[in-house]
Parts: sequence; structure tokens; C-alpha cells
Amino acid sequence: MQSTGNKRSSCPSFRLREVASMYFTMIMVFLVILVVALQGTAPRENYFPYKVPLDPQSFLELSWNVSYPEQVVHFQLLVKEPKFGLLFGMSDRGEFENADLAVLWSDGHSSYFGDAWSDEKGQLHMDSQQNYQLLKAHRTPEGLYLVFKRAFSTCDPKDYLIEDGTVHLIYGILEKPVRSLQAINISAIHRGVQRVQLLKPNISAPELPRDMKTMEVRAPDVVIPSQETTYWCYMVELPDSFPRHHIVMYEPVITAGNEAIVHHMEVFQCAAEFDSFPHYNGPCDSKMKPDRLNYCRHVLAAWAMGAQAFYYPEEAGLAFGGPGSSKYLRLEIHYHNPLVFKGRHDSSGIRLYYTATLRRYDAGIMELGLVYTPVMAIPPGEAGFLLKGYCTDKCTQVALPPAGIHIFASQLHTHLTGRKVATILSREGREREVVNADNHYSPHFQEIRMLKKVVSVFPST
Repeated sequence: MQSTGNKRSSCPSFRLREVASMYFTMIMVFLVILVVALQGTAPRENYFPYKVPLDPQSFLELSWNVSYPEQVVHFQLLVKEPKFGLLFGMSDRGEFENADLAVLWSDGHSSYFGDAWSDEKGQLHMDSQQNYQLLKAHRTPEGLYLVFKRAFSTCDPKDYLIEDGTVHLIYGILEKPVRSLQAINISAIHRGVQRVQLLKPNISAPELPRDMKTMEVRAPDVVIPSQETTYWCYMVELPDSFPRHHIVMYEPVITAGNEAIVHHMEVFQCAAEFDSFPHYNGPCDSKMKPDRLNYCRHVLAAWAMGAQAFYYPEEAGLAFGGPGSSKYLRLEIHYHNPLVFKGRHDSSGIRLYYTATLRRYDAGIMELGLVYTPVMAIPPGEAGFLLKGYCTDKCTQVALPPAGIHIFASQLHTHLTGRKVATILSREGREREVVNADNHYSPHFQEIRMLKKVVSVFPST
């Protein structure tokens, strides 16, 4: 807790007071006075399986779970250094204008929690429908825990619709007491944005093979550059005569203390047409990076902040090693360092779980989209520009086996101008099924995502 030395303006204790009904502009709303126990324990970790730091210093840590039967997301927000309140919410692209917010604030004596929204100028307003519902608030040695819930859809025009794909979470920290919600100046507070996939698919982890082994692809003792964005490349060489295996699972290995800086990571396998690749450990955009590393593009694993371990279906695995497979791998790590920390060391990477007992099917990666040409250039002054790429009937006849393929995961990809993207299955000239779509897509948050159901694709006849 923060103290100013002035008794009247000292940091509030967030004690249990009361539940009050109040009137704002003739609309009844409910402000729940925070319920905070001076002693207690944090909720069970397995109740909130997904976790992500909101800010670069990990002062705010968000955990959540998803109830599809109830169409509700339960949030747990850990505030490690409570001050005079905070803002948490969602918006279309991470803006603080036209945002849907849950706000905790204190006037220095009493503390309040409420559902609010911001207008196009960033002015806060209490929402006539209180759809962020506070369930619990208590203090532990770790900090202040807030547990609240929010329905996917509320039918409130001021609320954000929680849907599949990327969600831009926004946060702000109140350093000083404020007399009312309307007195909060969001342009003057410490604030930021974090991107996550809130609606994780409800898929249970398959049983893993007994002969499973692990391999860690990690960049050793990287000194993270003191700049906001860095892509770091590190080359790994498999043992000679490494036989064919199936990758059945992978998960991130993050150096403790760097959870808010390691933004995403990918492991690529290099092209088998080259007998050797130079070793390299440095920035991916450096002039010192060998050009041959550009031929390491076959994705073996991809992870982004907020993602959990990735499991392949019990009947399939991703093959690597053996004849016709390169023994060279490239690890790529995106460091997001907005506070420009200096001298921070990191040895993060991805842990691969693999087996020599090959499964029935080989998993593969099929890339769809557009070949980059001048035709794709966006004309000046356009507010929106739609591009479509097709895998035609002739393509499926050549590329797909007679029994077809079964898509269980998907990664959407665009470069910096991408705002929305979708993969759609069409048959007989009609769109039949959306494989994967993201209406709030960000090129800064790309991950392989499990689908809620397997989509089968067959060659054209």
C-alpha cells in the first residue's frame, strides 16, 4: 500500500463497508463497496487455468476461466501494489475511447467498484447496466485479489461483445484519490494494453505416451536489447542421425521475471535442401544474420503470451528428424520491452515433447493465402481494403489425399495492415463453414489456436 504521509489522504484500506444504491443522472446503478479480508488465501490456481501479466512490470496479473454453458468469463485480477484504484476493460483495438470498463476507485476514505464506459473523448460514465459483477475481493500477502464475472454478450450497446479471437484488454492505474468516477482523467494515468484469446476452447489434454522425451529449444543467456521491440534468432542443431519422431506436445519455458517481456516465440525447421546452416545468435533483423536462415520457415511450434501448452490429437503427431528432414532449427523470440529495461538476461524458449513411437497420422501445416504482388497494394485514402486468396478445386485435387484432411488447429497471419482475417471452407461455390476468424486481429499477437471442433476438408471431385 502507498502512503503519502498525510493522514487524510493515506492509501485506502479497502475494508468491507456496505452495498449501496446510488443515483447518477437519474439512473439507478449499484456501486459495490469492496469486500476485503485482511487475511485470507488466494483462490485455487486450477480454478483460473489461464494467466497473463497485464503490465510490463507484472504489477497486475490477470487469470480467468470460461464457462460455455453459462456463457460467462470469470476473472481474477491480482493487484500486487494497490494504490487508489484501477481500470480494467476491453475495446476494439486497445483504445481508451469507446471502451467497456470495470473501475475500482477511492476518494481516500471509501472505495468503490462499478461498470463504466468511456465516450469518444475518453470521458468515463457509469453504465446503467452493471454487467461486471464483483464476486469477491480480499487481501493476501501477494496483494489485492478481485474476482468478478462478465457475460459474453449483455445486450448493452455500451458493452464489448466477447467473441472468438483476439481481445484487446486495457488497464490503468490510479496513483491519487479521485472524488468521483467522472473525475478520472484517463489521459493522465499510467495505462496500457494486453492482447489475449479469452474464449479458450474447452478441450481436455490427451494422454501422453510412456516413451515420451523432451527437448528444450532455448536461446542461452540473451541480454535483451534496451529497445521496445526485438526479434531474436537462435540456431539449434539436432544430433547426427536423429531418427524420425512425432512431436506430441509443446509448452513455453519462460525465464522467471521475464513473463511480461517475452511476447511470443516460434520454432522453425530449416529446408532439407541445404546440408548445413551457419550458427547464429542475435537480432533477426541484423545485417550480420546469414541470409540462409531465411530458409528456416517450416513451423514446428508457436506460442504467444497467454497461451497454454499445445497438445496434438492422440492419433497424430508432427514429424521431425529422419531422412528428408533438416537437423537445423531456428528459434525466434519476440521481446516486447516498452519500459526499455537494460541488462535484463533471458534464456526462454520452447520445450518439445516427442516420441519415437509414431502415431497413426502425420500432422502437417498447410499454408493458404496470397502471393505478394503489386496487385495487393492498397490504394491511397482507403478506409478498408479486402483481399481474398483461394485454394481452388484443382489445388485440393493435387494437395489433399483422397481421404481428405482434418483441421484441428489454425494460425491466422497478416502483416502490419491486417485488421480482420478469416479462413472459410467453401463447397460448390458456397461458403459452408468458418474454420477460424478474428474480428479484432492484431499482427502483434499471432498464435496457433486449437479449434473448438475438427473441420474436415476433402479434395474436389
